[in-house]
Amino acid sequence: MARFVNEPSRTFNEYLLIPSFSDRDCTATNVSLKTPLVRHALGAAPDLSLNIPLTSAIMQSVSGDEMAVALAKEGGLSFIFGAQSIEDQAAMVAKVKDHKSGFVRSDSNIRPDATLADILEMKERTGHSTVAVTEDGTADSKLVGIVTGRDYRVSRMDLGDKVSSFMTPREDLIHGHDGMTISEANDMIWEHKLNTLPVLDAEDRLTHFVFRKDYDNHKSNPNAVVDADKSYLVGAGINTHDYRERIPALVEAGVDVLCIDSSEGHTVWQSDTIAFVRDNYGDSVKIGAGNVVDAEGFRYLADAGADFVKVGIGGGSICITREQKGIGRGQASAVIDVAKARDDYAKEKGIYVPLCSDGGIVFDYHMTLALAMGADFLMLGRYFARFDESPTPRINYNGSYVKEYWGEGSNRARNWQRYAEDGDGGEVKAKTKLTFEEGVDSYVPYAGSLKDNVTTSLAKVKSTMANCGVLDIPSLQSDAKMTLVSATSIVEGGAHDVILRNQSRDMR
Repeated sequence: MARFVNEPSRTFNEYLLIPSFSDRDCTATNVSLKTPLVRHALGAAPDLSLNIPLTSAIMQSVSGDEMAVALAKEGGLSFIFGAQSIEDQAAMVAKVKDHKSGFVRSDSNIRPDATLADILEMKERTGHSTVAVTEDGTADSKLVGIVTGRDYRVSRMDLGDKVSSFMTPREDLIHGHDGMTISEANDMIWEHKLNTLPVLDAEDRLTHFVFRKDYDNHKSNPNAVVDADKSYLVGAGINTHDYRERIPALVEAGVDVLCIDSSEGHTVWQSDTIAFVRDNYGDSVKIGAGNVVDAEGFRYLADAGADFVKVGIGGGSICITREQKGIGRGQASAVIDVAKARDDYAKEKGIYVPLCSDGGIVFDYHMTLALAMGADFLMLGRYFARFDESPTPRINYNGSYVKEYWGEGSNRARNWQRYAEDGDGGEVKAKTKLTFEEGVDSYVPYAGSLKDNVTTSLAKVKSTMANCGVLDIPSLQSDAKMTLVSATSIVEGGAHDVILRNQSRDMR
């Protein structure tokens, strides 16, 4: 007969943290949220870490290149969605890697024989007033000059005037050299009182701009996660079908970490995919796997060589796997069980395999609960889908601003790579259709910029950790005290037995 787990399948909403003693140093400003991203020997530093425990989900409506840059600036990481062509996904990864902390790749480029009208049209389209003038009008050719708002006056010029007649020519430009540090670039900007510093390679090709206005932005993003070349870290989702072609393209594009995107990861196909990485790249390419919800699933993927393991089945706001297939587990129960297995594995093998909690986050305080239960970092979909930086447009729906959000298991996603029945890793035709859906198509309330929201959410996490008497995530995991809550205590924990001001409420 079937094996039964008699403990109920519990959610984050069924737990609360119990405060502990806090000394004078135990304040929110002293809390560190740094966390490992990939496996490492106990006592050794991991090859990749995050400065905040947040990653954005492998979803078309969440993780594009704009999201990846914005989240990396805050200290987290995005996994560029894989439900697109290999070429398009690799191009997104390369675009993120082209961004260096403080260095900006030019996306406003023009030929010297273009006109003032072309400059004005480009400014209207891109919103950028600094335009690179290159020999062939691309970012990769030789720089011949720069046009800024100081170089022309529309009221005193003809729209047909050639760019070459009013640009600042190359020979009059103070410029930096390829390979310089952001500190060196900023020193040149301040020394020469520049607003813009072009950075050129040995053949006079423009590699980046450094802007005076970005100096303050750079200082305001001290947690940014970057590689040795100061490019932002970025991840990418892969599947177990076309990985032999997709992974080399992503590695060539500069991806920092891969993650197998699957609703259920305790499979031989995931082991095969990890083996392909190890056979071809050794440990130089990092790859996470999942999703699992119990100790057996974790152990299988950890033994296969996964660099981190993703936990959660059916807990996402747009995921209907549980009601469609009857598989899954409450997210709190899954994280608690898998975290114990992770700790046992570390004691036995001397290897720590980080856990990513994927799904089940409804309120900000659930983030802290997930970390306390053993997650090293979180993967969030709905949370990030609401922000300016997600790939979907902001639209007005019934008088309120919303953004579109759909599941990778929905028909809209057309994610045949993830859900096709052919599991042998061979070629799967794009015409493969879903037999049934495991995700829905929806809207989420528009919430503004990523930076503002992440700052607020993590302020709550830090405050709660200080209340628990801890200053880092490992201490939270080892020292936190938790209690189950009853249905009535959940009601008690919110506003109750009062008439709320400035809110419409039925008084009958």
